[in-house]
Amino acid sequence: MSKSNICLWYDKDAEEAANFYARTFPDSAVSAVHRAPSDYPSGKEGDVLVVDFTVCGLPCIGLNGGDTFKQSEAFSFQIATDDQEETDRYWNAIVGNGGAESMCGWCKDKWGVSWQITPRILTDAMAQGGDMAKRAFEAMMEMQKIDVAKIEAAMRGEA
Repeated sequence: MSKSNICLWYDKDAEEAANFYARTFPDSAVSAVHRAPSDYPSGKEGDVLVVDFTVCGLPCIGLNGGDTFKQSEAFSFQIATDDQEETDRYWNAIVGNGGAESMCGWCKDKWGVSWQITPRILTDAMAQGGDMAKRAFEAMMEMQKIDVAKIEAAMRGEA
């Protein structure tokens, strides 16, 4: 176990979520499923309690803690993509599996976890600053899923 892990609270679906992430993202896997040794407030002995997994190499723990706490946009995974095909693949996987679209490259999976599917071209433009960053940013502000061609056009001043 890593010295530091991201702990995500789920109602009861940590194992399902971890398996979805492992199927969807590279360098992702489920490494262990731990069952409750006795009854607890939101479950029974033998229920899946904790799932150890990685998402794009980041160590995570999924805790089935019941419906007391909900996910929020205050935490999100940011996934850097190399092109429109990769952007579409991750976005469509999340949204198509019961998730929801949001704005500016953000979406939520069906468990309420927020994801930023961000093409590197956008982060590169923002890092350059100046007018190029402003044009790319303004183009992004109109989008749900990021459209790489429109970001590139904005960077060239064609938007």
